[in-house]
Amino acid sequence: MGKALTKSQTADQLAKKVGVTKKIAGEMINQLAQLSYKEAKNSFTIPGIGKLVLVKRKARMGRNPQTGAAIKIPAKKVVKFRVAKACKDAVLGDK
Repeated sequence: MGKALTKSQTADQLAKKVGVTKKIAGEMINQLAQLSYKEAKNSFTIPGIGKLVLVKRKARMGRNPQTGAAIKIPAKKVVKFRVAKACKDAVLGDK
């Protein structure tokens, strides 16, 4: 497996494909990220890639792995990313 692309490399490839400057492509990535942070409460979808959703986890009982003692884990909100079927098919290939 190769290394993951950096933000700069991603902006460079996007700029070449779309025909804009690297600076504009980088700003587009930043604005997409900011928009997704703001809209994640309502779920934010990037067509063909996936969806950011806010999920409420219930309070539950867990255990301390070091001592084995039971502990109460409080309820909390978490952000999850659900991968789109089109993305899964493109990356993993059709079965």
